[in-house]
Amino acid sequence: MEHTSLLFFTTFSAAFMGVVIPGLINMTAAKISAKKGKLEAVLFAVGSSLIVVLQAYIAVLISKYLYNNPVIIDTLLRIALIVFTVFAIYFFIIARKNKKKEIKEVEVKKTNSFFKGIFLASLNVLPIPYFSGLNAAWNVSGWIKFEPLDILTFILAAGLGNFSTLYIYIVYFNRLETRTNRFSKYSDYILSLLMLILVIITLIRIFYGNTNES
Repeated sequence: MEHTSLLFFTTFSAAFMGVVIPGLINMTAAKISAKKGKLEAVLFAVGSSLIVVLQAYIAVLISKYLYNNPVIIDTLLRIALIVFTVFAIYFFIIARKNKKKEIKEVEVKKTNSFFKGIFLASLNVLPIPYFSGLNAAWNVSGWIKFEPLDILTFILAAGLGNFSTLYIYIVYFNRLETRTNRFSKYSDYILSLLMLILVIITLIRIFYGNTNES
């Protein structure tokens, strides 16, 4: 139970932070809430989160395939290290610039909000490599195994983390809108810190693996 709780918390937190920066999906949820009501916005968030669950599952399958191939697992770790490092530097630079993010205005049409959430989330394929990297890092750290319960916990935590962020935008958008610049700055710092933690975990795994081999 402790193992499952840790897996859920870490994945939920990573998924939550992955969409906390103002962007197309969360700002669309906020706009729908303002123009069509919270219920429609929640339906949008549910549709989006279902796609995230599917993307997280695809990421697990990719990680499982790569992990079961011992020839490329070391290469995978080094690729993950590079990706996490680049993201850590990127988010830190963005935070240091402290520039107000310009979010593209979202036009809310009279369409089914649930399917709109599915459609927009489907266009964004970035969560797949993101969750694939997370899954690989969690696996080599011993936090997750490719077992049904762990896989279910991982994908549900990913979907719920995404939904929670969208729900915050839906409920508290009016407050966040007046503080977008400050909110974006600190969320970038937090994301940079998260990527740095993943870098450290991956480095430990690479060093630990090389030590065992020698």
